[in-house]
Amino acid sequence: MAEIHPRAGRRGHRGSGGGSGSGAGNGRRPGAGGRPRRRWWRGIAIAAGVVVLVAAGYIGWVLRDLPSLDELNRPATEPGITVLSADGTAIAVYGRLTGRQITVNDLPPALVEAVLATEDRRFYDHPGIDVFGIARAVVANLQAGRVVQGGSTITQQLAKMLFLTPEKSFERKLREAVMALRLEAVYDKNEILARYLNRAYFGAGAYGIDAAARRYFDRPVEDLDVGQSAMLAGLLQAPSAYAPTSAAARAERRMRAVLANLVDVGYLTADEARAVRVPKVAPSARATVGATNRRWFADWVLDQLASQIEPTTRDIVIRTSLNHGLQTAAEAAVSEVLTADGGKVKAGQGAFVAVAPDGGVLAMVGGRDYRTSQFNRATQAWRQPGSTFKVFAFLAALEAGWGPDSTVLDAPVTVDGWSPANFEPDYAGRVQLIDAAARSLNTATVRLAEEVGRDRVIATARRLGLSGDLPQGPSVTLGTGSENLLEMTAAYAVLANQGRPVVPWAIAEVTTADGTVLYRREAPEPADPVLSERTVQAMNAMLVRAVESGTGRAAQLRGAVVAGKTGTSQDYRDAWFIGYTGAVAAGVWVGNDDDSPMRGVTGGRLPAKIWARAMSEGGGRLMRTPPPVLPVRAPVMADAGTTTSDDPLSRLLRGLFGDDTAAPQAAGPKAAPAPRNDPAPRPQQPSLGNPPAYPGDDRFHP
Repeated sequence: MAEIHPRAGRRGHRGSGGGSGSGAGNGRRPGAGGRPRRRWWRGIAIAAGVVVLVAAGYIGWVLRDLPSLDELNRPATEPGITVLSADGTAIAVYGRLTGRQITVNDLPPALVEAVLATEDRRFYDHPGIDVFGIARAVVANLQAGRVVQGGSTITQQLAKMLFLTPEKSFERKLREAVMALRLEAVYDKNEILARYLNRAYFGAGAYGIDAAARRYFDRPVEDLDVGQSAMLAGLLQAPSAYAPTSAAARAERRMRAVLANLVDVGYLTADEARAVRVPKVAPSARATVGATNRRWFADWVLDQLASQIEPTTRDIVIRTSLNHGLQTAAEAAVSEVLTADGGKVKAGQGAFVAVAPDGGVLAMVGGRDYRTSQFNRATQAWRQPGSTFKVFAFLAALEAGWGPDSTVLDAPVTVDGWSPANFEPDYAGRVQLIDAAARSLNTATVRLAEEVGRDRVIATARRLGLSGDLPQGPSVTLGTGSENLLEMTAAYAVLANQGRPVVPWAIAEVTTADGTVLYRREAPEPADPVLSERTVQAMNAMLVRAVESGTGRAAQLRGAVVAGKTGTSQDYRDAWFIGYTGAVAAGVWVGNDDDSPMRGVTGGRLPAKIWARAMSEGGGRLMRTPPPVLPVRAPVMADAGTTTSDDPLSRLLRGLFGDDTAAPQAAGPKAAPAPRNDPAPRPQQPSLGNPPAYPGDDRFHP
């Protein structure tokens, strides 16, 4: 009899029992605990195999047709770029600026160190993918709550710019990683770094490090100093955002960040970094073929390009929003008016920009002569807007419940020890808001802003798109902050756009020379209004009055209803006029680059004259659509300097409660005699009740 293992015997004994009792239940345990478990593990193995096969198939599909590395051996060149107006007219052609193909040995050590410290500190240690760098970026992004670091290596960036599309997807990142590993397997580190720098985009149309050195600093790459090297290294992250030709302040901040990286890694000491000076950009940094005054616009378009398409070495064609007829008229108006009148009043420069209600930039003139100065005064100059800023005080008041026929006191006022004065020595006493805007009364506007709340005025300006420096003191109401012409004009365009925000844009479509579409602008869904319909109509009525009979009379155009506002900063350093219809807003600035005073130039004179000439000759049908206005009753002069509304409700309230029944008012003395009218004859445009004419000046006096 064979020996039976005790445990086996017990299992057999229990399993051999008859009946359906506990023995039968125990008898099922081998089957339930053996075959099902084996089936479970077999199922897991099959599922895992399927997952592996699917993953392998997916990876194989993603990696199909990976490009050849032969592309890396072709010389990098800057693409030819043609910029077109909206009707297809060529307005700029950028030729090929081909930088030399450099090696790492050609580069100054400071440049190599700046690039590695900023872009890829472990470049010489990783195999093309930096796991530690990715982990570090993930931690930094989680801590910041937003994306502040990327984990791509220089090798991955080279693979992306050479072989891949700009789409943001897992498939593209996978292909990028595989291509990076292939590059590292074929080329050594110095070759990869050199090829990356030979092809990277550095803004202002410059592709490749040598082309960038010549574009920005007019010297070969070997001659770059530490400051120039740091500035160019900083451009790799966002070329258009940090290009010194279009964003000097941001370029300097970015350069300082790169120097901090050099200190952090140990390439520089803190004292050495602080001693580095900001490099000067060469005057030829914007050199293009056949430079004309429309190059300011074309250069600005080029700066926007990197946000729309990935850098490319293919020739491209950019169709823009530019209105060719208006652009031509604006160029002529700026040049001719300043040539005729600028010298005798010491006005050296001017700028013009026009914006459609949808944000499309229709015209842009950055100065008198592009060939002598490529600085764009429409987008790069930050100047005091003067009384053009008052519109935000009036808008804040309208939103707070005031109306165009509400009254405010125009009389001496002191706020926080500061006492502004009007341009004219006299004061108007109690005036309606519509007249305070038309006459650009300083003390009335300051009093109004303090009544409504200075913070509300600033918040209104921000809501309409201003990003400049706005001081917190009471003088901010009179435009003592800093703004550029494009932002100010776009803010006024909100009033032509039914109160909806206006974001300037220029690029409608980008194609290759053979017609392949790389980018096409899709009209966004209409944004929610930032101003109510009634507020817009009331403000429009007030600014139509300003052109009809106030400080902006020189901008009147026969047969057109124009709204607008003048502005003049302290000591005649800046003069502005911004006007609009229902189809276009256009702004003009006149001044001097060195901030020197002009001789009596106000916003109602040269700027309004330039505006009227440009819009009359180039505005065309854009001038036929009037801005929507709220009807405003002309005031009844109750006594010298006091104005009241004469509608039935106002008469009833005056009968019950007396004369002081208008919407919020500021107390003060009665009106001083109104200043004399400007004797210069002006053409009349359609009227809002034929109000009296007022003098045409609005200069700010501290």
